[in-house]
Amino acid sequence: MTLKHAIKQIMIWRYKHISQKNFVLLLSILVGLLTGVAALTLKNLTYSIQVFLKKGIVFSENQLYFILPFIGLLLVYLFKKYLLKNGMTPAVPSFIKRAVPSVLYAMLRQKGLLSYKLIYHPIIMAPLTVGFGGSVGLLGPAITSGSAMSSNISRWMHIDKKTRTLLIACATAGAIASMFKSPIAALVFAIEVFSLDLTFTSLLPLLMASISSVLTSYFFLGDEVLFNFSVTDKFNIRDTAFYMILGLGTAIGSIYFTKIYFAIYAFFDRFKHRFTKLLVGGFAIGVMLYFIPPLYGEGLSFTKDLYDGNHLHALGSTLFDAHLNNIWVVILLLLGFTVFKAIAMTTTFAAGGVGGVIVPTMVMGSALGNVVAKVINNVGFGHQVSEANFTLVGMAGLIAGVVHAPLTAIFLIAEITGGYVLFLPLMITVAISYMITKNYMAHTIYTKELAERGDLLTQDKDHNVLTFMTIDSVIEKNFITLRPEMSLGAMLHEGVAKSNRNLFPVIDAQKHLVGIILLDDIRNIMFDQALYNSTSVETFMQIPPDYINYETDNMRRIMQKFQDTNAWNLPVIKDGKYHGFVSKSKLLTAYRRQLINITH
Repeated sequence: MTLKHAIKQIMIWRYKHISQKNFVLLLSILVGLLTGVAALTLKNLTYSIQVFLKKGIVFSENQLYFILPFIGLLLVYLFKKYLLKNGMTPAVPSFIKRAVPSVLYAMLRQKGLLSYKLIYHPIIMAPLTVGFGGSVGLLGPAITSGSAMSSNISRWMHIDKKTRTLLIACATAGAIASMFKSPIAALVFAIEVFSLDLTFTSLLPLLMASISSVLTSYFFLGDEVLFNFSVTDKFNIRDTAFYMILGLGTAIGSIYFTKIYFAIYAFFDRFKHRFTKLLVGGFAIGVMLYFIPPLYGEGLSFTKDLYDGNHLHALGSTLFDAHLNNIWVVILLLLGFTVFKAIAMTTTFAAGGVGGVIVPTMVMGSALGNVVAKVINNVGFGHQVSEANFTLVGMAGLIAGVVHAPLTAIFLIAEITGGYVLFLPLMITVAISYMITKNYMAHTIYTKELAERGDLLTQDKDHNVLTFMTIDSVIEKNFITLRPEMSLGAMLHEGVAKSNRNLFPVIDAQKHLVGIILLDDIRNIMFDQALYNSTSVETFMQIPPDYINYETDNMRRIMQKFQDTNAWNLPVIKDGKYHGFVSKSKLLTAYRRQLINITH
């Protein structure tokens, strides 16, 4: 029995015995299970590589491990060049550089269809990147792999686009739930980042996927988790002002993180060849690792050491070992780690590495929180704060600022600490960090490129309707074109007499639009035969109130142009030439139709 025939038999049985609602719930459980397995595979492969390398000669007295990121990036480069012959189908646009944006784009513009190759590619390339020391995380690849699984399962089961989108969000929730054993944060992340409507229809499948993925993680790993913290220091109301300062600090850190991310990518975009990016990036990461060893890999052990109060072990061996008895040297080194973690992470990505953003963000936030606490405790205020608590809350503050996901940040840290002892300081720091960064930067590293191209869904339904619409669906081309040198008589016989339109585009020999003629403008002279041969089209044409650029104008901008000009028809220019018209009536009709599709 072939796979196709087996799927057909399953579908026949399903239509007879299982309702659509229950079928989606079963698929969400399956997606959660498979995503959990993918996340576990990623973690195990990565840690196996790291253990193998730690036992090898590169971790001997010569401390040559700083060359490993280059080797890992080279292996990823060779894999992409020689094994990814056919690329991805549907193709992911080149302007999308990360896992989550590619999934967001596929949900909007590719009907939620992801190549089956994305199931296993991240599972191979991410461990090579992170295991060999690339300063990135594993959550992004887990999301990509799980999303590709859910997309292809939906395609095999003939699931509609809307449900396919929901199942992709379930895969994302499953990846986070499996990685951190935090099902509530996983559910909230899917809602915040994918802009899903919080309804029972979407909530229950997300919850089932999260539970399924967490149970998978417990089955294979038991109680082992990425972060295992037990909060012992309770929140003190006198620390409120200091948590507000931490919120300000994480907001500044978030802005820096985002700015440096795009600046480094802009720098690497100057290099035309991927191998050149590999050489430059590999060398840069090696130098950073030589001076700041904790930048190696994800950095989870670094955060755990800081939480345990063991900053000397967290920092490792540095050029400043002789001065580590001075707390201000330690503070400067931790601050340096905070600064260079963002640089090392983005350099790994820009050089061709595969990984995620969330874990590096958390690690950087833990260092920043620890720095703030150490400064408060040693600056001479006579007030002591919990460095462990500030380390945890710093992670949440940076997640809220970098990803613009404040609720995810709060619930994630609350869940990985096993309780809600820090709920109030988490809310204080996260709220301040989010408000400042959101006000300063409208979009995140996930959404900036998509938003600039009009390919981003938000909680704004009006915005989403326009985002789902495409310009091709509203362009009309049944207009009779005129030439500027045509006589009035020729225009009446070849244009007006044969058209049911009251508008005529005027184009030259190269098909450039030079003007338009409105029937109302010639109505009072169109029967004056004395003018038939003595006047031309050029005499009566006018410049359109505005133009629609096919390549750059999205539907939101098009709607704004109609509002600004008060026009009923606007010409479309493609490649500098006349391409058709968009009418306000057709635009509004298409808008109403799309609104119905989204809300039902």
